[in-house]
This record gives sequence, structure tokens and C-alpha cells, in this order.
Amino acid sequence: MAPQVITIGTSVAPEKRLRKSPAPTDSPLAGAVSEARREASNGALPNEAAPDEASPHATSPHVAASGSGSSSNGLSRISATDLPRLANDWLLDCDYRMHSPQTIKTRRVFLNSLAWFLDHRQYASCGTPELKEFLHYLRHGHEEAGGRWGKKQFNKSVRPETVKDYWVCFSTFFKWLVAEEILPASPMTKIPKPVARFEEKQPLTPDQVKAVIDAARRSLHPRRDEAILLLLLDTGIRSSELCGIRLRDIDLHSRQCSVLGKGDKFRTVHFGTNTGQALRLYLRQRCGEPDEPLFLADKTHGAIRPLTRSGLQQLMKRLGKVAGLQRSCSPHVWRRTFAVTWLRNGANVYSLQKMLGHCDLRVSLQYLSLSSADIADQAQQFSPADRLRDRPRSKRA
Repeated sequence: MAPQVITIGTSVAPEKRLRKSPAPTDSPLAGAVSEARREASNGALPNEAAPDEASPHATSPHVAASGSGSSSNGLSRISATDLPRLANDWLLDCDYRMHSPQTIKTRRVFLNSLAWFLDHRQYASCGTPELKEFLHYLRHGHEEAGGRWGKKQFNKSVRPETVKDYWVCFSTFFKWLVAEEILPASPMTKIPKPVARFEEKQPLTPDQVKAVIDAARRSLHPRRDEAILLLLLDTGIRSSELCGIRLRDIDLHSRQCSVLGKGDKFRTVHFGTNTGQALRLYLRQRCGEPDEPLFLADKTHGAIRPLTRSGLQQLMKRLGKVAGLQRSCSPHVWRRTFAVTWLRNGANVYSLQKMLGHCDLRVSLQYLSLSSADIADQAQQFSPADRLRDRPRSKRA
């Protein structure tokens, strides 16, 4: 069946579908999500896993087009059956404009989530009302009996940052449709950007860090696991950056490492003597070519298989459980622990920005609030006025 063209609807209310039929199995958008879902189910994606890629997409008739080419509220609508094709065109555009593979993979998952939602609610088209309903579902879908995306394991609320990421993705996608003259206006223009306040989650305590490192020393790969933990603690690099390190990127003499961050930008991070020693001991048993990955997966079966983000997530979760932690032990928690400890030890926020790879200084400044979390205790301990009480009063002449 030939691809259907975008049509513009006149109704503002969500459109119900007349009938449903399975989506073509060769749909580029639906097929590519399988890999993302498999990795997401293992913890690869930090925020939310994708819905079932086998979920059928309707092929019901489009909403009737109005003569003016826009809906009554001046915003455009697209047919739900056209969403996979248009999304794939946009992702191809992102690819040849050199967006990072992880960015494209995440956007693909987000758009599949929207396609699943439209099918789940039996909506024939997508406009502002449907997008608002989707964002509401994203926040509250875990409250339904079947869980978010119809999966019982997704029974917890998503972070506000996740909702904002979806909003940004959809805004960019529909803006592209307008630039391509497929839509006259974006249906996202009437949806305000969600507020995602910085979550003041506390970093790991020194005792918790030591407990996890001790657990690593008792693991199946003690040298590798200890080197991973100390490198995360000493540099604050992201999980994708750690998994992308090659043997050639490590310089033990100058104790520095080159990592590939967001936007395909390289930066240099530095580590201390303890981390350097852990890496040196690990490299004694990790021989290989310069282009090979620094850290290998648990089960390589004789092949050179790099440690993946999902494998790293599972490793950190396992070590946290062995250490008896009653909280998350994800790579991002170690990134937060590095940032807060770095500032508490007297470093400035500008050097923190360079180490973390933040383009915007305001992102790095958010960690200042966490580094000052114990300011109340310090005020009570070092209050100048309170210390006056300890001084002996001078006798009057």
C-alpha cells in the first residue's frame, strides 16, 4: 500500500479511529525500536524504556482536510498512520546532519512511544490535544493497572527531566515538519515547556563508596570493576563515555584520559594516583590493540566485546546490592558524587564544567546547592557568635 499523505484536520478534540490493523512489519520506525527496547529493558536508557514495538498502528482513514489547510485553532494535525514514515524521514535527516547515534536512538524510542499511545487510545490523528494527553499519560501512566506502555514493570513515575526531554523531542520534530512545508504550523506551540527543577538528590557517602569498592574487589573481575568505579569517582564521566574509551585513550604517565562526550565532542579528563594505580593493575591483564575497548563485557566468548551501557548499569546495580546499599548505585549517582565531592574539596565550578563536559555553566552550578547541603551543620559548628561564649570575659577595672 502506498504511503498516505499528511492531511489537516478541523476538529480540536482527539479523533477516534474507525478500525485498526497491524502495522507493516518492515516499518523503519517500528523495526528499529527492537534494538532500543532490548537495551532499554537492560537499563541502557536512563529515563524510560520504549513501549512494545509490535504494537499495531492503525490504518484508518485520515481526518478530513479543511479548505484552509489548518484546524479551527490554527494548529496542524498529522495522521497517526503517517507518523512512523515521517519520524523515520526526520531521523535520517538527523543522521546526515551528524547528530550522535545515542541522540537518534533516544528520539526513535520517544517517537515510538507516541505512536504506541495513539494506537492505544485509538486516535486517528495527532494534534495539540493528543500531545497534551500523551504528556499527561507519561506522568501518570504508571498508575494504570497494566503499567505504563501496558507493561507491569513500568509502575513508577518518570522524572520531570524525562517529561521535558519528550517535549523537546516532539517540539524539534514538529518544527522540522513545518520547515519541510509538511505542516503549516507546529501543534507544540501551544504546549508550554514542562518545568524540570533540579533534583537535589544526595551523593554517595564516603562509607557507601568504600562499601561498593570493597564489593568490586570481591567480584568475578576485581581489577576491572575497581578500575571502573575509581575512574567514575575521579572523573564523573557519563556511562556512554566510559564504555567508549579505547586503550589508546588512556595516558597513565600524565594520568589523563580522552573521552567522546555529547555532540561528538572530545575532551580530556584527569584522574588521581589511586585511579592510575587501579588502571595500571587492570592493564597488566588487559592486553590488546590500541583501538580495542578499554573495558570488556563479562562474557566475551573469545571475542572482543566492549562493555555496553546496559552491562555497566547491571554491574553497578549488582555491586550496590552486594554492598548493601538501600539506594541507587547507577553511573549517574557516581557522576553526582564526583561533582559534589569536587566542589566540597575546594575546586571551582569552572573546572567542574570542563570535567563534566557541560556546555552551559548553569548546569554545573546546580551542583553547588548539593555541595552546600551540609551548610546548616557547618553553621552550627563554626558560628562566630557562638564561639564568643567560649572566650573568658575581661574584668572591668
